[in-house]
Amino acid sequence: MSWQFAAWLMLGGSMLLLFLGLPVAFTFLIINLLGAVIWLGGEPGLVQLARNSVQSVTSFSLTPIPLFVLMGEVLFHTGLAVKVIDGVERLIRKVPGRLAVVAVVAGTVFSAISGSTIATTAMLGSLMLPVMLARGYHPTMATGPIMAIGAVDMLIPPSALTVLLGSLSGISISKLLIGGVLPGLILSAAFVVYIIVRVKLDPKLAPPSELTEYHGWEKLRPFVQYVVPLVSIFAVVVASMSAGWATPTESAAIGALATVLLATAYRALTPANMVKALLGTVSISGMILFIIVGATTFSQILSFSGASSGLVKIITEQGLPPMTVIAGMMLILILLGIFVDQVSMMLITLPIFMPVVQAFAIDLVWFGVMFLICMQLGLLLPPHGLLLMTMKGVAPPEVRMSHIFQAVVPYVAMSIAVLGLVFFVPAVALWLPKLLG
Repeated sequence: MSWQFAAWLMLGGSMLLLFLGLPVAFTFLIINLLGAVIWLGGEPGLVQLARNSVQSVTSFSLTPIPLFVLMGEVLFHTGLAVKVIDGVERLIRKVPGRLAVVAVVAGTVFSAISGSTIATTAMLGSLMLPVMLARGYHPTMATGPIMAIGAVDMLIPPSALTVLLGSLSGISISKLLIGGVLPGLILSAAFVVYIIVRVKLDPKLAPPSELTEYHGWEKLRPFVQYVVPLVSIFAVVVASMSAGWATPTESAAIGALATVLLATAYRALTPANMVKALLGTVSISGMILFIIVGATTFSQILSFSGASSGLVKIITEQGLPPMTVIAGMMLILILLGIFVDQVSMMLITLPIFMPVVQAFAIDLVWFGVMFLICMQLGLLLPPHGLLLMTMKGVAPPEVRMSHIFQAVVPYVAMSIAVLGLVFFVPAVALWLPKLLG
């Protein structure tokens, strides 16, 4: 059979099943079973599929995923995340849209100690959205910053999806984790500036409210007591990876242990909430690992059937400049983000994109960071953005879906601008990994 038929069946079939609403794991299981029977020799192909499944989930490079997820789950279930918000809120006083700014800053801090975008959005939405709405904030000003900073969680380590991208693409996981820090911080700063300017232009979006004044040590105490120790975990994780003292897996283990020890020291960790954190970790990690089961065989069948090499040859023989090809890839990822989730985006595109990127001798870390920004955009794009659904799930009934769609528009525009910045100025993604070695 021709490689064109293989490409249509594998890529087109998986896209069709995803659009029909079949879960990602089952989509790739069905496609892999068909591909194994047709191109891997029937029964021997099915045996190879089973072997690939075992090998894919026993890869050492995937170990950081449950450890990073555990960090966020412990913080969420022990209530330490609330302490972070209080510590940030006492320092940020008389600025326009203060609570929205607090959400962005606290979300950035939480991103540095949580491996889950959904956990960050759900936590901030549950805690801060009702307060902002009660103080007269417009629903778009209340929901937009929370969803936007939740998406930034993907760029700032620890990030489970960054580890997954590095593992599936062959990009250095430690460099990819560190490469997303600067673009993530740029986005957070842009969100704060936008909120302040927007509220100054239209104060009705976020009316000022009476504040409890704190002075001296009482103003600094929650920040020093909770925010500084928790952010130090982020510093230790990044420093241990960049200095070569520990692998990403060992750094994740250090971060998870430090999070549990801090929660214990604060007397916030009980057997009940530890069990909840472990159950949440198993649920999220199991879902990710079950999806990974299909990734290895999917790529192998595409390669064995000739579809990967055929598509790569077509692209490279067009004579297009490498930057034009990369721009086209980013556009494809953004369009895919409207319809499918982030893991599906990786599984569908990486078997084709990575050989092309390597053929053009393009810097893999730079490409990986842009891939992350495109996936982050997918979390916010209507109508199926995962964080849009998360926000609707935790929002009061008066917040309509139209409010949520409207709220993310400026933040999507800022994310596209940062993607353009990284595209034209690669140093934004590569400076920190090179600086830290």
